[in-house]
Amino acid sequence: MLWFKKQPDVAAIATGGIAEVISAAPLAVEFDPPLFQHKLSALQHNVEDSGGVEAFVTALRAKHEFYDRVLSQDALPGMTESLLEELLDTVFSARRRIYSELLALGTPKVSESIYALLYGPGELSVRMEAFSHLIPLDENAGREVRKQAGKNRRAAFDFGAEMLHFRDPERYPLMTRWVWDQSTVSGALREFVRGGDARAEIPLGTSPEMFEGARAWLVTQLAEQGVYRDMPFWVDLVLVQAYTEYFRSMADGMLSADFGRGITPVEHLRKFLGIDAPLREGVTRVKRVITI
Repeated sequence: MLWFKKQPDVAAIATGGIAEVISAAPLAVEFDPPLFQHKLSALQHNVEDSGGVEAFVTALRAKHEFYDRVLSQDALPGMTESLLEELLDTVFSARRRIYSELLALGTPKVSESIYALLYGPGELSVRMEAFSHLIPLDENAGREVRKQAGKNRRAAFDFGAEMLHFRDPERYPLMTRWVWDQSTVSGALREFVRGGDARAEIPLGTSPEMFEGARAWLVTQLAEQGVYRDMPFWVDLVLVQAYTEYFRSMADGMLSADFGRGITPVEHLRKFLGIDAPLREGVTRVKRVITI
């Protein structure tokens, strides 16, 4: 999406993905403005004692600046294991799954694949799928091995989605599975559909254009509330508020150690957005060895 009439770089478009424009698609189901208002009010209330929304916007902007620096076209060829680990540490759904898989491929291969995802030619959805398929899946392996590989591919998809969004948050909506996962009919977007918790099917789909359509709707709602700055990050925050409410209602009493038993809604907001700090300075949450 081009924000506030920003014009595309025509020369860059010819080089591939760097300046592609995602057109917002009409949504297959209607979103409900009062539900949005509830999420926005809950967000503002929850973060009131943690610096307010602006503090979270600042944290998201810092994440964007980090991604923009280490994932630039000039920087990518110099990708190191430590930088890869730093990136993964900011993606909660990937940091405990795919580090060892990526290291086995080698950082040159991984950096080439990231370059193809971020800057290569071809349709965006195809590039995202190709990146997730970096993770090998042996169809002849046992059921548990294949199941683990499938989970790791989905985590790699989330990693790719975050790299796209946080490198260029104005151009790319956040397309992680916690925003919307059509295969499980779950995610933050469900929380904007009136009666969504009672619907077996919500046929939103998984296209980048659908995610951009949902973001465009949220931008309109935010603008009506007088929000005009840092729109990509405000959208992220409203989405994560919606997902946090959904997650806590579904997982109450069953929270795993990975998501933290007994943590507050604000801590969940930070965790899902990957802006949570480790318990001790200098400690990574990345899991270096994957066991089945």
